[in-house]
Amino acid sequence: MKFAVMGAGAIGCYYGARLAASGEEVHFIARGPHLEAMREKGLQIYSPLGDLHLDKLHLTNDPATVGTADIVLFCVKLWDTDATAALIKPLLHGDTAVYSFQNGIYAEGRLVELLGVPHVIGGYAATPATIVEPGVVRQFGTIAPLEFGELDNRRTPRVERLLAACLRAGIDAKIADDIEAALWSKFAFITAHSGATALCRSTEGPIREDPWGRKLLYGLARETVAVARAKGVKLPADYAEHVLETVDKLTYDSQGSLYTDLQRGSRLELEWLSGAVVKLGAELGVATPSHEAVMQGLHLHAMGVRRPG
Repeated sequence: MKFAVMGAGAIGCYYGARLAASGEEVHFIARGPHLEAMREKGLQIYSPLGDLHLDKLHLTNDPATVGTADIVLFCVKLWDTDATAALIKPLLHGDTAVYSFQNGIYAEGRLVELLGVPHVIGGYAATPATIVEPGVVRQFGTIAPLEFGELDNRRTPRVERLLAACLRAGIDAKIADDIEAALWSKFAFITAHSGATALCRSTEGPIREDPWGRKLLYGLARETVAVARAKGVKLPADYAEHVLETVDKLTYDSQGSLYTDLQRGSRLELEWLSGAVVKLGAELGVATPSHEAVMQGLHLHAMGVRRPG
């Protein structure tokens, strides 16, 4: 299959590199120092699941130069969704699937509005990863699954081909039986993991070991699950316990992307994470005090580093 990784940062480079190493044609669309470093010295992946170095890469900063692709891995920040959706239109042929690796539950619906239902599949990518320096990505822990599927849950040839490509690459992948539930399961995890690590300014290990930190993690997960169930999403009532089990399997130094962006002084995806839980909770009559605490503690920093004047 031919893949295009749009916004090839840490998460896109990790999965894209696995696919490329297994023989798939993967085009990395990136920019800035990260792109230049990959051009000069290739892409280095450090991972407990196996290190990887790729010297020969398809690299560009312009998606229009790639031609059409079978799968577009859509890896940009959520506030860039609209502008980037316009940029990837030259990548689309009649059966191209756009698979968002973005956080939250917003992207698929918005991409449907911008690109049309036939071009969007649902799914998530769930593994902590960061760019430690341009051209170098570190993936943390041994949990790195992909789960995806058509928005109407049909097992189409394109998602079957995508599954086969992922399995050849050694990626822990599966086709979701219920894509809405799959998306919300990832949302429950990411809002707890990112919200807690960013609010506490800590990696996951100390938080889960502290009794009050663990209560925060559980409260965040429980509230997201309650909102999902109030919306009719088929998550088990005790799914928050499963989120904590997943958190316990993370490495001690794992942290959510929200905390990584906070440390860098970058804009935060806050309104699409805890902000979305608070908003939906208010609409559905579900109390969300833990997510409100995350909003109260982080909203000042939501647009990145503030400078006097």
